[in-house]
Amino acid sequence: MLVEKKERIIMGIDPGTAIMGYGIVLEKGNSLSLLSMGIVRMDHLDDHFLKLQRIFEKTIGLIEEYQPDVLAIEAPFYGKNIQVMLKLGRAQGIAMAAALSKNISVTEYAPRKIKQSITGKGTASKEQVAAMLQRLLNFKETPEFLDATDGLAVAVCHSFQRINTGTTGKSYSGWGAFVKDNQKRIK
Repeated sequence: MLVEKKERIIMGIDPGTAIMGYGIVLEKGNSLSLLSMGIVRMDHLDDHFLKLQRIFEKTIGLIEEYQPDVLAIEAPFYGKNIQVMLKLGRAQGIAMAAALSKNISVTEYAPRKIKQSITGKGTASKEQVAAMLQRLLNFKETPEFLDATDGLAVAVCHSFQRINTGTTGKSYSGWGAFVKDNQKRIK
């Protein structure tokens, strides 16, 4: 019989080759609390392989510091520039490899799915996602870079998937229904 943990730490990553955003949350039952969020800057590095090395080292460092149970990561989306997509895919792969090297499971989410999960709208702006996360997790500071809240959104999205389909057995027809059933979670 599989026994589910009463709490878990979820690390979310928004991969990038100039700035990687991350967010780490603690899930206890149906409540979430913010442990950390931030960015890893690489825009000062010219060599793509040095950027990948920095992503790997910083991801390992975060894993060692916070001991997450799972890594949730944003999937690269198809753009017009195939070179950009290739570089983003490499950045994502390196972060995934760091987690897998520490035996941490990885789940990937499409950007639209993440936005839908947080705001109820798959076309929401980065600012709308950040504002909703501030309300959900009760933090005031607006990060300098929205990449940090993007990373946090991936972690929260992962938590919502389990909450909405796993232990509670509930699914919601939209954001309004979720809010109505979860008043205690919204501050």
